[in-house]
This record gives sequence, C-alpha cells and structure tokens, in this order.
Amino acid sequence: MKQKKQIIIFTDLDGSLLDKDTFEFDEIEDYFRELISKGIKIIPNSSKTEAELLDFNEQNNLDLSFITENGSSIHGLNKIHQNLPDKIIISRTKDEIQNIYESNISLDFKNKITHILELEIEVQQKILGLPLDKIKPAIKRKHSIPIKFNGTKIEKNEFAKILKNSGLTIQTGGRIMNVCDDVDKSRAMSKVLQLIRKELTDEIITIGVGDNENDIEMIKQTDYPCLVKNENFDSSLINIDNLIKSDEPSPKGWSDVIKTALQKI
Repeated sequence: MKQKKQIIIFTDLDGSLLDKDTFEFDEIEDYFRELISKGIKIIPNSSKTEAELLDFNEQNNLDLSFITENGSSIHGLNKIHQNLPDKIIISRTKDEIQNIYESNISLDFKNKITHILELEIEVQQKILGLPLDKIKPAIKRKHSIPIKFNGTKIEKNEFAKILKNSGLTIQTGGRIMNVCDDVDKSRAMSKVLQLIRKELTDEIITIGVGDNENDIEMIKQTDYPCLVKNENFDSSLINIDNLIKSDEPSPKGWSDVIKTALQKI
C-alpha cells in the first residue's frame, strides 16, 4: 500500500504570509483556507508572542498550532494528534535572559541599544508599525527582549558574538531585533517534526516560508524552502540549491511560492 503523504507548511507571518504594512492576508485568504480544508497543516513559526498568535487564530477563526518568539515555545500540537502536548517551553524566561544580558553586555554597547519594552506606547507603535490595539500582545514577551541596535554593522556583529558566548542569540526580523535564549525557528521546527513523526505513519513533506534573516535556517531544513520577496533583504546572499523565490511581496508572494512547491510535490 502506498504511504499517505502529510504536507506541513512552516511559515513566518509578517512579510511572508501577512502584508508587511497592513498585517493582513485578505488577498489570499480563500487559498489559505483551501489548503487547510485539503488537510495540509499550516504551522506559523514566528517571532510573534503567544498572545499575538492566539489573537491571530481568534481574529481569523483559525485553530492552528504555532511556534512563538523565534523558537522559544511550541503550542497546540495536540490539535495535530491527541497524544502530542499542548505546550512545550524550550527557552529560559525573559527575566533569566535579561539577567544574563545585564551581566555580560558592557555599558558602551548598552548605550547603543533601545529597549522597545521601555518606550512609551506611541513610540512602540511607530517602531513596530502595528495598530494601537495590537501593541499590548506584541510586547507581552515571555522569552525574548525586543531591541533596536543603533551601532554599526561591525558593532552589531561584535554584540552578537558576545551574546553567543553568553549562551544567548540575537534574532533579526523585519523591524527589530530580539535577544533570545539559544533557540531559533529551525530547532523548534525540528522538535515539532520529531514529535509528529512518532505519532503519524504518513510520509511527512515539509514546506518552509520566510522572508528575512531569522527565517533562513528554518526554510533551509525543509523539503521545499521558499523565500517571499522582501525589498529590504538581499536574497542573493542565500545559498540554497532548491530555493523557491517569489517575484511578489506578501501576501501574494506567499501563495505563489506555495503553489510552486505543491506542483513540485
């Protein structure tokens, strides 16, 4: 008997599925829901918080499993199979990360950093580009510290090196950077697949969709890596042999790469 295939799409949200300015995906919503109706599993793998992902599900009448804060925690795998857990915490807490940061980062570097969580809500809104009602869930971080780095590229690389030596990472997204535990989207995705493969006998086929630096390792580890056009990210630097790239930005670029990947499957 031929083995049944289970397609799983791991996708970034902002700038990949969602429009980078409006944070909507109305243009491709029918196609998105059609994929779900066909049994394809879509798992957002985002720098967004648990509160934001719960809000995303509620606002769009969805019930998706998801990965938050650049691989810090995994939620709702029991929706895929009843034997799987509802929540897996991979990262240390934000307070623990903050303590490590304070102990290892010099005053010189600290003076080059703007802490998003310490700003007035109007300034947070300007930096994050979110509607006012979306700010509170966006800053409800349990495992990461959102920052803007105001130094040079060389200084940023040195800052990242110090963090790495301290057991932390810096994850660069579209608008901000996040100081995180030693986690990333790729490792969280691998954990999800490891658990799913224990419960499902189907052949698992993965599609990964992203648009930015913090998505590259994730999409690289999937069977069909996809990159949505992002004018602020130089995709020529990405060396992935079978990379599927869109000519359009999100959300249309998302549907374009998914259609190409599914044709290949």
